[in-house]
Amino acid sequence: MMKRFKERDTGFIVRNVDELPTEKSTCGFRTRLITEKDGNSVSVSHLRISDAQKHYHERTTEFYYVINGEGELLVNDKVIPLKKGVIVMIKPGTIHQAISHNNLEVLIIMSPPVGEVNDQIYVE
Repeated sequence: MMKRFKERDTGFIVRNVDELPTEKSTCGFRTRLITEKDGNSVSVSHLRISDAQKHYHERTTEFYYVINGEGELLVNDKVIPLKKGVIVMIKPGTIHQAISHNNLEVLIIMSPPVGEVNDQIYVE
């Protein structure tokens, strides 16, 4: 039998996406897996893309790793097809918008962590 542990006492963190709350975000529905409160230089979220808004970040670098579905990422004036296994790095100042065509789900890694800086700028 596995012993229960307190996350802060072990040197590691284990979380299950199915046991965490989901919230509406700029790009859809976000489940925060690792946050700035965990003392990391990155944050990691599971994101179901829905009604994403065009935006950019002043200081944050984002990595979109597709774990399910299909869609596209509009990055500046380019269209990047998204499907399972594709990863895209988006540098600060780059205008982007994700569009789901078939239940697009991505793992988003942000540095610095989302929440540590509020550098999201919406574009019309």
